[in-house]
Amino acid sequence: MAIKKAWSLVDEAKERTENLTIEQLKAEVAGAADLLLVDIREIQERVDLGTIPGSKHVPRGMLEFWADPQSQYYRQYFQPDRRTVLFCAQGGRSALAADTLMKMGFSNVAHLEPGFNGWEEAGEAIEDVAATSRWVRRK
Repeated sequence: MAIKKAWSLVDEAKERTENLTIEQLKAEVAGAADLLLVDIREIQERVDLGTIPGSKHVPRGMLEFWADPQSQYYRQYFQPDRRTVLFCAQGGRSALAADTLMKMGFSNVAHLEPGFNGWEEAGEAIEDVAATSRWVRRK
């Protein structure tokens, strides 16, 4: 059997997921007091490049465990009805992650279609994580 291509899985996830533009995310950040904005990139990406202001870091490999109330790793900021928007570098990992959260029972999930790279290219605000992180910048 042939291996299914990763980007095919991403495309399928995007069909099931709400895909936000930069403008839509900006409107949500401005208007939603309880928005959970989740950066699922690796810690080194976040430290090296910065992040969207106000986001929480949840490594992609821990997402399901941090979102599951029955898991010993559960984080209370994950609530099934809370508006949750995820982003990664290009929108691939975040589409898969958003799809996974919906499969887990989260009802109000989206992802940033162009990812952090698109956010940065659009000239939007970037939070310098390296200034407050215990992790070392590798650039």
